[in-house]
Amino acid sequence: MARRRRHQEQEHHERWLVSYADFITLLFAFFVVMYSISSVNEGKYRVLSSTLTGAFVTPAQSMDPIQIGEQVRTQMPVSGEYAAPDARPDNPNPPPIVETVQDETPPVTAPVTGKPLAAVEKELTESLSGFIDKDLVSVNRTERGIEVEMKSKMLFSSGSARLSRDALGVLKGVARIIKPLPNQIRVEGHTDNVPIKTVTFPSNWELSAARAASVVHLFTRFDVNSSRMAAIGFGEFRPIATNEQEEGRQKNRRVAMVIMAGEHERMLGSISESGDN
Repeated sequence: MARRRRHQEQEHHERWLVSYADFITLLFAFFVVMYSISSVNEGKYRVLSSTLTGAFVTPAQSMDPIQIGEQVRTQMPVSGEYAAPDARPDNPNPPPIVETVQDETPPVTAPVTGKPLAAVEKELTESLSGFIDKDLVSVNRTERGIEVEMKSKMLFSSGSARLSRDALGVLKGVARIIKPLPNQIRVEGHTDNVPIKTVTFPSNWELSAARAASVVHLFTRFDVNSSRMAAIGFGEFRPIATNEQEEGRQKNRRVAMVIMAGEHERMLGSISESGDN
C-alpha cells in the first residue's frame, strides 16, 4: 500500500484574536445602546412638555358668566292657531324665538339673632344663684357682652388645672344655656402674682391657659360648638384686686366666661345695660 502523506495542518497560535474581536464588538454595541437610551432629545422633550401643558391647562371655553340659582326658561308658542303669521313654516325669515328668564332664587332671610342678652343674663343668674349668694360667681353685662366670673377655688385645686367634681355640675348648667346661642364665647383664665414653677406649669401663663382650656374642653363634651369658643390665659397680669392680701389674691384667681355681643346687639345698644343679679 502506498503510504499517504499526512499533511499536518499548521497550528495557529493567534485564534484567540477572533474571540477577542467579537467581544470588543459586542461591548461597543452595548455601550452605544446604553448611550442612546440615556440621552434625551431636548427638542422632543420641549414638544412633549408643551403638549401636556396645553392638555391640562385649558383656557375657558366661554366668556359668559355662570348663572347662580335655578332658572326656568319658557318659550312663546310658535305653532298651531296661536302662532304669529311670521312664525309659520312657509315664512323664509321667521322672527327669533323670544325667551323669558325667571329667577327663582329664594329671598335672603335675616340671620338668627338668638336670645336677647337680658334673657341670657337672667337664665345664668337663676342657674348660678346658689354660688352667687356665696360670692363664688358673678354675672354682669359689660361692653363686651355677658361676663360670668367664677372663682378658681370652686373649679380647681390649688396649682391644678383639673376640674373638680363639683365644677362639672356647675358648668353643665352653664353649657345648657349657652349651647343654642350664636354668640362667640371666650373663656379667660387668671391667677394671682404668686409664682409657680413646676414641670407641668413653668409659670402662671401656662396655669391660667390650661384652666381656660379645661373649661372649653368640658363645654365641647356638652355639645357646645367648638368653632365659637376660644381659651385665653392672662396669668397674673389682669388683676381685679390687690395681690398684697389673701382676700385680693383669691379674687384674682378666677375663670371668666364672656358671651360676646353680636352686631345686632350692639346696634340695639343693649350690651351694657346691667340687669338684676
